[in-house]
Amino acid sequence: MTEALPNFETLLREALAPVEPPADLVERLEDTLTSITEMAADELEAWELTAMRDPRNWARPAAAVVLGGTAGAALVLLRARRQTHSSPTSLDAVRGTAERAVRDIGRETRKLLGNR
Repeated sequence: MTEALPNFETLLREALAPVEPPADLVERLEDTLTSITEMAADELEAWELTAMRDPRNWARPAAAVVLGGTAGAALVLLRARRQTHSSPTSLDAVRGTAERAVRDIGRETRKLLGNR
């Protein structure tokens, strides 16, 4: 019984070992989020306002708004996170990082919305 414990612990340690993500994961995720955002924008552009009278026609535009907004927000956060290089160690550094993150999020949002 005592011989099984070290094997179990070793197996558990190996199973819970950190795994490095693929090198191109961020780029693939950004490409996917960008394409979802663009598809949602295209869907909303193609939708006609005259169809708004019938609630049965609201599903596709509502889904486009939700999915496009979510993908756009995730893309903004991903780009802002990528531009943050170091982890803050003091309160001033935390404040500076937060201010930079807010500026970056604003810049990325304007970039995604086309400066509207």
